[in-house]
Amino acid sequence: MRVVVLSLLNAILLVSGQLLWKAGLAGREFNSAETIVKAMFSPLILTGLFIYAAATVLWLYILTQADISYVYPLTSVVHIIMLLVALFIFKEHVYLTRWIGVFLITAGVCFVGLR
Repeated sequence: MRVVVLSLLNAILLVSGQLLWKAGLAGREFNSAETIVKAMFSPLILTGLFIYAAATVLWLYILTQADISYVYPLTSVVHIIMLLVALFIFKEHVYLTRWIGVFLITAGVCFVGLR
């Protein structure tokens, strides 16, 4: 159970990093070396990178605690969280096919959890 909770925390960190990257890139152009460098050193992008680094350290710990065949599929919960973030935070239209895909991912995660 502890590994599942840590995997969920890892997923939340990954989603948080992606959210910060998305916010840090809002309204920016990404079409020259100069704009890319400016974007990379934006506080939101740097914070997202820091969170990703923390998620990587946590992931390394998780890998020492359980079989990768068990914990890696649990990371699929990122897709579920991100779809909800896209819907509620970014107000994106989520197509039916994406909902079906997330349902299938959720079913797969549940099967993995059964061991």
